[in-house]
Amino acid sequence: MMALGARIAAVSYLNTIPFIYGIQHEGNLRADLLLAPPAGCYENYATGKADIALMPSAMIPTLKSTNIITDYCIGSSGKVRTVMLFSNSPIERVRRIFLDAHSRTSIQLAGYLAANHWKISPEWYDLQDYSQVAFAQREDAFLLIGDKVFDHEGLFNYAYDLSEEWNKLTHLPFAFAVWVARKGTSYELIDGLQKALTFGVESIWEAVVEHGFDKKHYNAYEYLTQNIDFVFNAEKHSALQKFWNAGLKVEPRSNPG
Repeated sequence: MMALGARIAAVSYLNTIPFIYGIQHEGNLRADLLLAPPAGCYENYATGKADIALMPSAMIPTLKSTNIITDYCIGSSGKVRTVMLFSNSPIERVRRIFLDAHSRTSIQLAGYLAANHWKISPEWYDLQDYSQVAFAQREDAFLLIGDKVFDHEGLFNYAYDLSEEWNKLTHLPFAFAVWVARKGTSYELIDGLQKALTFGVESIWEAVVEHGFDKKHYNAYEYLTQNIDFVFNAEKHSALQKFWNAGLKVEPRSNPG
């Protein structure tokens, strides 16, 4: 059988390594992988550098001629651990929130929770220099995503897991990123990707070892099997529809330093 080829944009975080492992090792798919933080995945797809992408779910309503494909996502049904809001004050006292520049979906989810769950109206600022976190003022909070979160666990008086907070409010799971492709992408290619992702999700330990995450100070296998839910089902689709229908849009200001 002829190998199928595609340009695929994927997230460069621990939570994606089962997908990457499957794409690289399932025999019938040949891919040029473009690895980047979530914001970069969106840019690679939107600018035509990728045919298929693991897309931040907040950006899907902005895309034209695009379909959600596969039965997989980066999701969670409770605590996700790697989308966190850290502060030394309780959330109702927070006045400024600094937003991880690598994020797209988590920024908008923070806005949704601020308006509908925490009932606060903070000032929103972008965060590109992560050293700023060490100099937090009392009423500051920091939204951090991805592997860097593990290095900040336990350093703040208050930590809010955005997936858990969403679940408390809506009683729904959440999908932070889903697989998309342009309309007209061949069935054979989509089916090849589906099989590759299935292979990867069934090979989580092998993926952890191959990418060196078995040597980290945190338990990567436990995170991937207990915090991340890779299946994109009807309940997660309903959650995204609720999220999209809110129409909220956080526009962070330039960081004041």
